[in-house]
Amino acid sequence: MHRTIRADQLRPGMYVHRVPGSWLDSPFWRRSFVADTESIARIHANGVGEVVIDIVLGIAPEEPTPASVADTVRAREALPVAHALPATPSAVPVSVEDAPPATPIHPTPVSFEAEVRSARELLASGRALMQGLFGEARLGRAVDTGVTTPLIDAVCDSVLRNPHALVSLARLKTADDYTYLHSMAVAGLLASLARRLGLPEDAVHAAAKGGLLHDMGKAVTPLHILNKPGSLSDAEAGAMRQHPEDGHRLLRESGVDDPAVLDITLHHHEKIDGSGYPHGLRGEGISQMARMATICDVYDAITSDRPYKRGWCPAESLKRMASWTGHFDPVIFQAFVKSLGIYPVGTLVRLRSQHLAVVIEQAPAALLKPRVRVFHCARRKARVLIRDIDLSLAGCDDGIVQSEAASDWGLRDLEKLWLP
Repeated sequence: MHRTIRADQLRPGMYVHRVPGSWLDSPFWRRSFVADTESIARIHANGVGEVVIDIVLGIAPEEPTPASVADTVRAREALPVAHALPATPSAVPVSVEDAPPATPIHPTPVSFEAEVRSARELLASGRALMQGLFGEARLGRAVDTGVTTPLIDAVCDSVLRNPHALVSLARLKTADDYTYLHSMAVAGLLASLARRLGLPEDAVHAAAKGGLLHDMGKAVTPLHILNKPGSLSDAEAGAMRQHPEDGHRLLRESGVDDPAVLDITLHHHEKIDGSGYPHGLRGEGISQMARMATICDVYDAITSDRPYKRGWCPAESLKRMASWTGHFDPVIFQAFVKSLGIYPVGTLVRLRSQHLAVVIEQAPAALLKPRVRVFHCARRKARVLIRDIDLSLAGCDDGIVQSEAASDWGLRDLEKLWLP
């Protein structure tokens, strides 16, 4: 039961359900927590005007403040689960006006350039969180997946404001950051794809959480295998193929019971034709969430730099994936392409005018006509004055002929042309 109070009414022992505002602007890693003297001081120091408290999990404003937060926590933990919630309405002070859960506020869509600034901070925070979770798992400790809730909310909000900024930026991960930022990228891709498929918002968040945690099993994969720069031996490949089952076990042991999250973790390497692992499932025997995760996982993997290879061009990656018969659900893959664009952000393209350009933003109503940044004349093999063209505008007489490989033109750091 939630109630909004002024920050100056907050007392130790109250359970803070939510600090209004963006997670990135919040002074807290967890969105929900039991207030203590230190957290209250941080709330005041950060100028927070009000908070939402849960009067079932913590004390209400009318209740006396306990001697210490530890007393409150110990008392509530000692309660049997069956009595953790009030048995009757009389268990709650009658003066309290119960407010329904807050209606989610959908972020206003913003430009790619604007969202990249937020996405940079989000990826940095997410990387640190995922590195911490993997570190805990490597030490044999239970993984506290509850700390991922605000991160998942932030990822879903980011791809709602702009579906391309976070996933495009995450694609630029280094080989050293791959494991952690790959999880962030797959979470963003899955959230975007789930919305494209028209799934309800709770399913969007479940998909994002599954994406964030899908590779937790790699926490127990030997590092010399995980980071090997060359081909894996048969024994090493076998050890690597254990990570879906290892991840499923780790999450179950850590108390995760969300069917979608567990299914994504266990089955994101299954293929429609039954040639995947660990169970060789095929067709409709693979859940929709797992079929979605397979596509998102593969796309981010092949477009990212790995210890043993350079990432492929985004458009070329989609083209190759489309040719892999039996790997992916064709209907979901089509929706995935629409969510990214035929020529995803960062793709090098040749125009009819024989100029080279890089895609900088999608035109949702015209997948073949994104906004591009022209910078090179292919005919004269010379740089030209940089200019942006919206190929979707009426009257634009230029268009994309094909995607190009940056290496064929000796181009490095292409992202400097499209990143704000």
